[in-house]
Amino acid sequence: MPETVLVAGVSRHLGGAFARRLSRDDSVGRIIGVDVVPPRHGIGRAEFMRADIRSPLIGRIISGNDVDTVVHMGVVATPRAGGGRATQKEVNVIGTMQLLAACQRAESVTKLVVKSTAGVYGSSPRDPAMFTEDMSAKKMPSSGWARDSVEVEGYVRGLSRRRPDIEITTLRFANVIGPRIRTAFTDHFSLPVIPIPFGYDARLQFVHEDDCVAALVRAIELPGLGAVNVAGDGIITASQAANLAGRPFVLVPRMATGSVTDLAKRFGLIDIGSDQLDLLSFGRGLDTTRMREDLGFEPAYTTRAAYEDYARATKGRVFDRLPFAQPGWSAVQAAEAALRAVTPTPESEK
Repeated sequence: MPETVLVAGVSRHLGGAFARRLSRDDSVGRIIGVDVVPPRHGIGRAEFMRADIRSPLIGRIISGNDVDTVVHMGVVATPRAGGGRATQKEVNVIGTMQLLAACQRAESVTKLVVKSTAGVYGSSPRDPAMFTEDMSAKKMPSSGWARDSVEVEGYVRGLSRRRPDIEITTLRFANVIGPRIRTAFTDHFSLPVIPIPFGYDARLQFVHEDDCVAALVRAIELPGLGAVNVAGDGIITASQAANLAGRPFVLVPRMATGSVTDLAKRFGLIDIGSDQLDLLSFGRGLDTTRMREDLGFEPAYTTRAAYEDYARATKGRVFDRLPFAQPGWSAVQAAEAALRAVTPTPESEK
């Protein structure tokens, strides 16, 4: 087991959960958590050091504390969380470059675990039923978190060539979901009315937030495995997801889906990008053979069970964030109010 673990992104929800989970393992030595802001949640026995992975300071922290294992959870998934798209990309791409450069220079580093996303496979009508880790995207993500993650993985492969002695595992997670985490997808499926592209009913896979953390812990216990898909068993369709969330859905032309979600962005309800919109249309499936055989990991939650856990905990959550919502409103009442709020008032009624 590692002597000193550095967790990049410890102030985010999953970073904090990982630090707490790792803290319970007495075989793990020192744990250092870094981020640009102090965490608002517990991080177990991890020591917090305020640092930006875009700064050369991260190199001094790694080398000065003889860090042997680095867990990179510092990739920002949504523009809002990163302070805007430009800042998000800078944190994700420039930050990763600085972090990996620090790993390359530090002789103490022997292992790197990267939290990545299945979004690197893209989503298109030409996709295979299941992506294995050796496949590449049929349509490369053009923007957003998925595009950043493609670049991040490219830098990780570059590090493996320059420092072949560092054991590297890159976990490509399906969309993470659960009762406590907030993502673009949890926001989308908590809308009063869920827009689904007409003519599509995408196959979706999820991984529970607890399984995400457990897989990361498992990865630091093993030699480097390269890329590994991580997802719960089975799939659900977009319409099934809406029904399980207890919300009506509306079929809209694919070209109009972005317009509907843009309206939700105006109210601060969601922060979804073009890569997620493609996923809502075409879906994506992951082959998890390597997860079981090489990582030796079996998720506690299936895709459906993970989604149901999220749905139970979040019923009505979005209604509280609506500027026009009233206590006790049903999904239908909230949907009607949302439609009225975004419908222009005729001149004759002004």
